[in-house]
Formats: sequence, structure tokens, C-alpha cells
Amino acid sequence: MTLAELRKKAMALPQQPGVYIMKNKDKKIIYIGKAKKLKNRVSSYFISNKSHSAKVIKMVQNVDDFDYILVDTEFEALVLECSLIKQHMPKYNILLKDDKGYRYIKISAGEFPKISEAKRIENDGAEYIGPYVSNFSVKQALDETLKIFKLPRCSKKFPRDWGKSRMCLNGFMGLCSAPCAGRISKEEYANNITAARSFLKGGSKTAVAELTEKMNEYSRELLFEDAAKTRDTIKAIKNLEETQKVVSVNYPDEDVFSIVNSNSKACFEVLRFENNRLTDSEFWLIDPVFDMPGARFELLERYYSLRGRVPSRIVTDGDIQDEELLKQFLESMRGKKVEFFYPQRGEQLKILNMCIKNANEHLAQNQGRLGKELAALKELADLLGLKNAPEYIESYDISHTAGADNVAGMVVFQNGRPLKSAYKRFSIKGFEGQNDVGSMNEVLRRRFEHYLNDGENSTFKTLPDLILLDGAAAQVNAVIPVLKSFSLDIPVFGMVKDSKHRTRAIAATGGEIQINSNRQAFTLVSSIQEEVHRFSVAYHHAKHKKSSFSSSLMQISGIGEKKAKALLKHFKTITAIKGAAVQQLQQCPGISLQNANDIYDFYHNS
Repeated sequence: MTLAELRKKAMALPQQPGVYIMKNKDKKIIYIGKAKKLKNRVSSYFISNKSHSAKVIKMVQNVDDFDYILVDTEFEALVLECSLIKQHMPKYNILLKDDKGYRYIKISAGEFPKISEAKRIENDGAEYIGPYVSNFSVKQALDETLKIFKLPRCSKKFPRDWGKSRMCLNGFMGLCSAPCAGRISKEEYANNITAARSFLKGGSKTAVAELTEKMNEYSRELLFEDAAKTRDTIKAIKNLEETQKVVSVNYPDEDVFSIVNSNSKACFEVLRFENNRLTDSEFWLIDPVFDMPGARFELLERYYSLRGRVPSRIVTDGDIQDEELLKQFLESMRGKKVEFFYPQRGEQLKILNMCIKNANEHLAQNQGRLGKELAALKELADLLGLKNAPEYIESYDISHTAGADNVAGMVVFQNGRPLKSAYKRFSIKGFEGQNDVGSMNEVLRRRFEHYLNDGENSTFKTLPDLILLDGAAAQVNAVIPVLKSFSLDIPVFGMVKDSKHRTRAIAATGGEIQINSNRQAFTLVSSIQEEVHRFSVAYHHAKHKKSSFSSSLMQISGIGEKKAKALLKHFKTITAIKGAAVQQLQQCPGISLQNANDIYDFYHNS
């Protein structure tokens, strides 16, 4: 079908909840979506693409036809959509791919179980705890369990090898109860396995509670040796708790999510907490996100469709589109209440910030950057109200001496680092004297004229995500009309200094934004301001020195401003002019024999 035919078909749809199924010319399903009102949602794909992401535009280009299924409620549409996506796995629905390898902790069957790591669940009568996505999480949990409950790590089989050999080094070091040497009774070994299972499945609090009850029971029965061993196990668990770096104090069962966005990629990060402990983490690198609330809905829906396990609380870094609908969907999966939480302070905010930090690091590694650079850009974006972290920043500064030798410097920071190949220098041409506001207006106008007129290889062809001017609101107000005249929508802010020439705040059209409390953004802006000031001042000094030389040349009879500039252009330095012979001086364009003799005499005979 043509786009017009698809639009006509979409406009004939009813205003009812349902699921729509997009197909390509080979009749293959490429996208499945839900809608509260099918007509509005489906027709929006074929009317205008101005608000669509690149991914949606690409999908629409491949649509040849679509089907739909009507349902009674939006919730039914969501459930059906989820089921159909699982069944067909359409190309443009796969935000998160379930391609991660899983790990389990295995408790073998039989009279003498052993605890080990497993890559898959087998039909062997064993008990499997998991799944864990992170192999590190499995190894850590397994190591802690074997150490606390002194369980064997060797390949010996029991009861076959019970009491038939000397104990190994782990036994001598007290890391194993040494059943191979008969150092532990079969009843005590069974008790240790039971306690280890409780620790793995219920966490430290459950295990400690059960062991404390057991210890008290031993004491009542005057089995003081058994009570002392149980006490030591409780102590080992508590010592482990103290060394645990991250513990969700208030909610033992929760998942923490964050999305960090850039212009080229986004990272979706998950931290999973069970029984007050961080048990696992996952991340996905996905296409850039343009609608954060909508993306959170889709990502959470897809994530729990993959994982199945839904916790009692879900912590996110921002609003979720159709939150109540998603909540209803997740509660139907869990069979119990689910809470969404947006922390503003305290322990939960620290955990969310840790999740964001990890997402920053993963995204930065993918883009060849450092996590702190990406974090600084995101913090700056949040501070200035930008949709995305500004990957390409241009900064401008004006430099002169009492209005003389008026110049401007332009520096570029790409991904938080100086891009010196894109630096530019401007000599102010529009007027003489001191006028920083007028100079900034001229420089930005010339910069975007280059954007329109230069060839494709010019660095001026790259438009910035953000412009930072060295100055206050006056400079910002001078530049905004320039951008409007070129029909450009680029955010512009000023960088305000204190009396000691250090960054104090960011200037906007409506006032100042304090930046000192935002440490990473403050460091980045300070670096940009120092660099653009250094660059523009260096250019001014060079020009001022050259103009001083030029004025000394103009003291020579017959040498005016034009010939002085020609001499400096030809010889580069005054030293070279001083050392030149008459014949060499005469080779400079516009310099006559008389001029050459006068110059030579000026520097050698006066």
C-alpha cells in the first residue's frame, strides 16, 4: 500500500482500545502496538513524521499493510500486545533482547547435598535458586555461603567418600567442616545445608532468625557445643552483613531503574535487590530516547515480560507514561500490590544515583568516554533543562585592550573534552572600540554564515547542542536574535564570573542559575570558561603584539599602515625585517627600492 492508502485505512479504524499489527511487503510482522483509541494512534504514523524518532520513521517506511484486534479495555490491549510480541518478536519492538546467559545456584538431591554453580536447570531432582544474570553475583553468593556454613568445595562424593581420607587445606584452615575426614556428623551436615538454603533463599535476616532459634534450643537442651557452633555461624553472617557495601534498608525486595540518554545511544540499567541485598544488575544499550516517560513504560513492560519476577517496589529516575495501566499489568503478573517510587532523598536516592552512575559508565565505555564526563554532561543538561546531554558545545569569549585589537575565540568541547581541531579565531571587523555585546553579535552571525555557505568538510557545518558565552545576560540577549534570523533552535547561556575571575553562575535570559552545588557540571563549565578565555586572550596578545610592531614600522618615512601589514605578512616578525638585506626587503609586494633603503637605514643606522 502507498502512504495515502495506509492513511485512508487508518482513518477508518474505530475509536476503541485494541492492538495494531504492522506488516512489511512480505507480510512479515515488523511492529506490534497497543492503543486506547486505535484510529488516533495508528493514523498518527501516516499523517506526519515531524515528531517521530528515527526508528519510527524507518519502521513506517517499511510498512505495507496492518491488521488490528479490538478489545474492551486498554489493559486487555496491553496484555494482548505483550503476548503477541513474545510470540512474534517483531524487529521494531525489540528494545531489550533476552540474549544474556543465566546462572543458577544448585543444591543437589540425595542424603548429602552439595551446593554449586549451574548454567542451566536440569531434570535431576536438584533444587535451583535463581536465575542470576551476573556470573559475578552467583560466584559471590556461592563463595559466601560455602565459607559461612563450612561446606565442601571439592569433587568428592558422599556418602561414598565419607571419612575415608585426610582433610585438605580448607579443612586445616577452618573453611570446610571436612566430611571426608569424618570431622562432622551427618545430622550436623544436614543442618548446615538447611541453614545455607535458608541463607540463599531468604537472605541474612531469615537465616539469622532461624539459627538464633536453633541456638536457643541447643542451650535449653544443654548442648552447649552445638550452641557455640551455631553462634559462630550467626557471627559470620553478621560480619558479612557489615562488609556488604550496598543494602536497601527500607525495602528488602525492589528493583531500581535508570535511563541515561545521549544523541547516539541510551543505556537502560537495572539493580535488583532481594532480601535487603543487591543480588544482580543488568544493562542494555538501546537507541536514543526522545520520550522518557513513554520509554520507561515500554522498557519496564518488556523487562518484566522477559524476567517474570516482579518485586513489591520499583524505583525509577522519572515519571512513567500511563503509570496506573503499567501498575495494573505488573500486579496481575505478581498477584500482589506493586508500588512505584521516585526517591528525593536518603538511602533510596543514593541507590538510584548508583544506578545512574553505572548507566553512565556503561554508556561512556560504549562511546569511548569516561563515565565522569558523561555524568557531567547529563548533570549540566538537567541543570539547564535540556532534553539530552549536550555532546557538542561551542563557547565564545571576546578579548581586547581598551577596545584595541578586538578579537574573539571559539572553542569546542565534544563529549566533555576539548576538540582543538574545531577551534576558531575571529578578528572583529564591524566597528572600532570596546563593545563586547556588539562583538558577540557579529561573531555569532559570521559563525552561522559559515554554516550556510561553507563546504561539507568545514567544521562550521556541525551545529552545536549548546552555546556558552563568556558573559552575562546582555551577551545572551545579543545572540538570540542572531539564531532566530537563521531559524536555529540552539540553547544559549552565559558563564558569569566572580570578582576573582572564577565561574560563579550560568546566565539565562530570565536571570542566573546557580551552579556551585552541581559539582560535576560546575567543573565542566569552569574548564570550558578557562579554555575559551585562554584561547581568546592568546589570540589578542598575538594580534596586539603584531599591531605594536606595525606601529613601529609606520615611524619609517614612506611606510604607512598598508605597507607595514604587507611587511609583517611577508617576513612574519620584526626580527626578520631587521635582518633582511635591501634586496630581500624589495621582494616584499608594494615595497620600492627607496622604501627598502629607508627601512634598512632605520634599523641599522639610527
